[in-house]
Amino acid sequence: MEGPNQSAVTEFVLLGLSAHPKLEKTFFVLILSMYLVILLGNGVLILVTIHDSRLHTPMYFFLGNLSFLDICYTTSSVPLVLDGFLTPRKTISFSGCAVQMFLSFAMGATECVLLGMMAFDRYVAICNPLRYPVVMSKAAYVPMAASSWVAGGINSLVQISLAVQLPFCGDNVINHFICEILAVLKLACADISINVISMGVANVIFLGVPVLFISISYVFIIATILRIPSAEGRRKAFSTCSAHLTVVVIFYGTILFMYAKPKSKDPLGADKQDVSDKLISLFYGLLTPMLNPIIYSLRNKDVKTAVRYIVAQKHFTQ
Repeated sequence: MEGPNQSAVTEFVLLGLSAHPKLEKTFFVLILSMYLVILLGNGVLILVTIHDSRLHTPMYFFLGNLSFLDICYTTSSVPLVLDGFLTPRKTISFSGCAVQMFLSFAMGATECVLLGMMAFDRYVAICNPLRYPVVMSKAAYVPMAASSWVAGGINSLVQISLAVQLPFCGDNVINHFICEILAVLKLACADISINVISMGVANVIFLGVPVLFISISYVFIIATILRIPSAEGRRKAFSTCSAHLTVVVIFYGTILFMYAKPKSKDPLGADKQDVSDKLISLFYGLLTPMLNPIIYSLRNKDVKTAVRYIVAQKHFTQ
């Protein structure tokens, strides 16, 4: 579509909960509380994995990366959401929208790959324990983590580059709390079939492939654990991967729930469903980052011991 108005949109209006102002204050307190829990919990995990030399292993290196990733992911969107709850007119510049989309998309794709890397780490540790120090040496696990970040960044760069090249010459109201890429693409006054195909391919690579890889890894892990003769040995083996498996189930379970949820066919309930869909999407982005440090702390004796040790050291120095 050609025309002089194609570059007219220089900013977007974020609809958020504008139609429900009474809910904004309540959700501001709730989202802020969850964000502070995310910062505190993941920040403590990062400090623990750095300062305790006993946790300088591949599993905790990946865990530190996951915690940092969760902080970056939520920070790319939550401050914008909180500001929107307090601002009468919620606007964001075109470039600001592009940056926010890039960061959110990159962090999401990186987490998918990183969870797959963590599954491989648990597979080697349980199925090939004698080869674990060789296979998962520092020369291997550092590039593995780095490749997760690079892959997520490249994928995001491709998707956002395709999106910002589209002409936006009409409506500039995004029916969301943030610059969610699908909501932004709906505003383009041009054919978005290339964008849809590109995102479909990316979903297969960054969602489908890691899920398949994780599933196969845990088939071998469970088969190996069941062959352990003693109940205590099976319990110890499973405890080393139970936290990661719980995080994977929550992460992909919420994605499945969000996208598989049936749409209402009742036009009278369209507004309520629209609000609920936006809130589900918002809380999905907060749920996993908030639960990750809780899961790894409650289900991991090494982390709990390290936290107590650091707290005791701080108390002693004072």
